[in-house]
Amino acid sequence: MGYRCPVSGARTERTRGRIDKRQAILDAAFTVFARDGYHAAGVDAIAAGAGVAKHTVYNHFGDKERLFREVVGALADQALARNLAAVELLREDGELTAMLTRTGRALAECYCDERSVALRRLLHAQITTMPDLLGIVRDRAADRVDDALAARLARLALAGRLDLGGRPALAAEQFGALLTGPLEARSRLGTRKVPRAEVREVVDTAAGTFLRAFGTEPAQSA
Repeated sequence: MGYRCPVSGARTERTRGRIDKRQAILDAAFTVFARDGYHAAGVDAIAAGAGVAKHTVYNHFGDKERLFREVVGALADQALARNLAAVELLREDGELTAMLTRTGRALAECYCDERSVALRRLLHAQITTMPDLLGIVRDRAADRVDDALAARLARLALAGRLDLGGRPALAAEQFGALLTGPLEARSRLGTRKVPRAEVREVVDTAAGTFLRAFGTEPAQSA
């Protein structure tokens, strides 16, 4: 039977407890920020939502502004994982229209997710006073998703299935714009939930337009 060092075990439990408290604070902070906005959000409400003392919030994050930036960063990390999974649906051997449509639908679901919508509202509200927030989101999520999508599209171009004119990054940017532009307009800047039928319509149109611009194969229905 192995020997477990009591001191080491206690240290591990403390570390795990600190991590759990930190995540609880981040989750509660997002809920309060999304509900009340940055300026009206109170640290007391965040602490209550996380089930911790107010000083624990300050011990972990210093002040409300730093906590807000940490919340934005955590949401960007979550969005990155979901969006990269969507991009990975694009393979070199699948039917192109169906693959692009599946990828588009998965990306649209991420974009229309309640947490993503709330994050964009918070960014719009605070971008003039905290301009670095956009950099946080771009560095930790948006740019990395664009790079991954560009790489997948480049592989399809090398296989002769797309003609990107040697500019896969631009093609990736345009596919993203074909999705997010109409979705943002239909959501009325995040104040309206876009019905699933409308999301599918936007995605199908985006995929068709993209393939008419860059495809080398006869178009097929998704």
